[in-house]
Amino acid sequence: MPAAGSISEKRRMAATSNGKTPAAFQRALLRWYDAQRRDLPWRKTRDPYRIWLSEIMLQQTRVAAVLEHYRIFLERFPSIEALASASEADVLAAWSGLGYYRRARRLRQCAQQIVEQYKGSFPQNSEALLPLPGIGRYTAAAIASIVFGEPVAVVDGNVERVLRRLIGGTLTTRQVWEHAQAFLDRSRPGDFNQAMMELGATVCVPREPRCLACPARKWCVTRGVEVRRAKPAVHQQKKAVWCALDWREGNGGGNGKVRLVQRPRKAALMAGMWELPQSSAPPRTSRTAAPWRKFRHTITVTSYTVHVLRNKQIGNLLLPDDRFAAKGKWIGLDRIQQLPITGLTRKILKASGMI
Repeated sequence: MPAAGSISEKRRMAATSNGKTPAAFQRALLRWYDAQRRDLPWRKTRDPYRIWLSEIMLQQTRVAAVLEHYRIFLERFPSIEALASASEADVLAAWSGLGYYRRARRLRQCAQQIVEQYKGSFPQNSEALLPLPGIGRYTAAAIASIVFGEPVAVVDGNVERVLRRLIGGTLTTRQVWEHAQAFLDRSRPGDFNQAMMELGATVCVPREPRCLACPARKWCVTRGVEVRRAKPAVHQQKKAVWCALDWREGNGGGNGKVRLVQRPRKAALMAGMWELPQSSAPPRTSRTAAPWRKFRHTITVTSYTVHVLRNKQIGNLLLPDDRFAAKGKWIGLDRIQQLPITGLTRKILKASGMI
């Protein structure tokens, strides 16, 4: 396996011909994609609304986590007009559990702008898509190429990794996009873009790439080595929080209630979302048993250890944060799914069997 620093310019350019990917590479990748691609619902349509929704949901989120949310979201908002006319609370409720809630707010804003400005029809090229809320260079190119056949390349984390390994050497972000465009099969741009993403997601993975199964191995300079520019290390913070799972039993039929509080509408994170009462400080008394359960929960660069207290435990504790006091609202369990609740709250309520 060649060392990254020893890859010559001549060898790097051997992967291309006059700056363009050999047609044989394009054919090999598309044959592999046609035979091996995963069966995903957004690959069975060219509806711009559904393609756009999938691309927004997949940002910083695993495919496995998106599948069920994608189905439920489309059941609630089957068209861009339905999404545009929905309240923000309803959209956040359908998005709950996916995280990065700004995406959902921008999704609704974008739907409203398309309905108002374009009468519900998506602009048909990447340049016109780019100014819309929540649509960046990648998303605009993905929609334009997959739906409308525009010969414009996409670069996400998977594509970038494939290109860095395929070409070798250190590449700037600008060079990565330039190479992606040079490699593009202009006759099937949408399929080719998805093939590059699929290759990075399933074969050319970050650790232990499956090089023997790779359709691009004969053109690959590095054979699985990824040469990257150094990035500053991100240090994950660790914090602890205490949550109150306070509920009242109903009269049968799952119609009990749980106490929730709403985050401030101007909060930096998850504004307006509903959650279980929390305290960032530990109990000042030990007159209670250990917490009912502990959870690990990560938000951006912070890893939380979550101590969940239940009814009687809450009453025995002296906590400095008055959010544990009798505040918030009692919400019927049958209404929980219609509320925008935080991912942590959803996780705890599912573990308790309440939803």
